[in-house]
Amino acid sequence: MTAAAHLREGAGDPPAAVRRNLTHARTVLTRAAHHTQGLLAKLPGPAERSVEQREAAAAATDAARTLRAVFMDTHADAVYDELTENRSRCLSLAELAEAAASAFPGLVPTADQLKAERSVVQADKEGLEIDQGIFFSRLLRSPTAGRHLIESLLRPTPRALALLAEFRATGSADLGSVRIERTDGVAHLTMCRDDCLNAEDNRQIDDMETAVDLALLDPEVEVCLLRGGVMTHPRYRGRRVFSAGINLKSLHAGEISLVDFLLRRELGYIHKIVRGIRSQDGDDWRTPVTEKPWVAVVDTFAIGGGAQLLLVFDHVVAASDAYFSLPAAKEGIIPGAAALRLVRAAGTRLSRQVILEGRRIWAAEPEARLLVDEVHETEDLDHAVERSLERFRAPAVVPNRRMLHLAEESVDDFRCYMAEFAHQQSLRLYSADVLDKVGRFSAVR
Repeated sequence: MTAAAHLREGAGDPPAAVRRNLTHARTVLTRAAHHTQGLLAKLPGPAERSVEQREAAAAATDAARTLRAVFMDTHADAVYDELTENRSRCLSLAELAEAAASAFPGLVPTADQLKAERSVVQADKEGLEIDQGIFFSRLLRSPTAGRHLIESLLRPTPRALALLAEFRATGSADLGSVRIERTDGVAHLTMCRDDCLNAEDNRQIDDMETAVDLALLDPEVEVCLLRGGVMTHPRYRGRRVFSAGINLKSLHAGEISLVDFLLRRELGYIHKIVRGIRSQDGDDWRTPVTEKPWVAVVDTFAIGGGAQLLLVFDHVVAASDAYFSLPAAKEGIIPGAAALRLVRAAGTRLSRQVILEGRRIWAAEPEARLLVDEVHETEDLDHAVERSLERFRAPAVVPNRRMLHLAEESVDDFRCYMAEFAHQQSLRLYSADVLDKVGRFSAVR
């Protein structure tokens, strides 16, 4: 019998079997996953499979994912409690995924499996990150596990804690793709990927979260400012650029990960800008988070993820020749939490035009005032920024911004959105249209 025939025949237990007690369900899931993995290993890589082999592989993979989804629908809280020792440990997304791969074999890919996947371009992958999408979507759907996970991800990262003493002493840190400098109570965060117009990849996500943590942890910082640095890119040499969004070269090369980029970005540094950073001591009767006001300055453009960022800032100052766009639908992916926040800021009609049709909004247009607070000529930006920073030093700004965020977007609203985002974004990464774009992009490189 051919490998394709074996795959069609399948050997997994029906979904009802994983609805039983956790011990039995774990065994059933592991056995089914190992069977499917073994049979897939006998086939050529995804790009070289025949039509019959692709259909058989899809059928077997779908069956295995159905089991995983039913397993998590039934046991999400029990799984999370086991991984976090009854919610006494706060794990990062990557740590949680790694722990799940060890404790529940076959539920999510192992580190070695992901390493092998990352060694090939996007079109040649099996799509193992979809299993991570299923896992995290079900955790986030749970009011118990999901709430704890979101709060855990507001903790400072180990990297930031290790750098904090030096940053407090010197007032500066060069993190690679982001620089942070403290001057007169202002934390100046500068995105400095001058070679790629501040396009985000896994590396920049880590650097940004570290910088946000340092700004929030340093008691001398009163207000935070984010701006793009001066570019060396030939087309924009000598000009400041805010952000070109996701790094498409990295996406097409298969180097943008679901966990370390797409989920960590939203649940990590962006959510910390919104909610603040949680203290290590959760028993303090005082407010358990440290928040600060955030101001953004947009030079040239804020594309994709750059435009998404503006939706969480307290104040946005833009150059008169800047523009904003969210071309995620054209790229084939979902623009983070923009659908949640842009509708609130700009209304449904304009949001559909921007997200679904790719409309570009120029700072000089009246509609831009739904996205930015001030528009100035480039030569006047610095003075306008200084004035806004001074206004946000007022002591009552922080508690009032907290109440505004609670009114605009509850933690549970965000949690439910991110649950669906985790699932849908993982599917988009391996959808036929995205893989087709990947193939055409690779062909012309």
